Amino acid sequence: MVSTLIPPKIASPSGIGASADAARMQRVVSFYERLPRGPAPEHKPHGLLQRYQHRYFNGKNPSAMPLVHVIGTMILLGYAQNYYFHLRHHKNNAH
Repeated sequence: MVSTLIPPKIASPSGIGASADAARMQRVVSFYERLPRGPAPEHKPHGLLQRYQHRYFNGKNPSAMPLVHVIGTMILLGYAQNYYFHLRHHKNNAH
């Protein structure tokens, strides 16, 4: 869509008769000439969370692995809570 922002070549200052408009058009043309062309550079993720998001959410093929990670974390936290609040009291009491 950037190509629609670039003015046509007929909008050059030499094609306009008035000098005040020509100076203003030259500023507009020089602004559009300085704009970068081509695709935007690839953004490199920094930090643990950005790398995780880039790997599983923004990549070429996003996956459902974050759901597996959440479920696994919930299972581990649930077991840790069960052990702390209940199972540790029954450790060696099999009489």
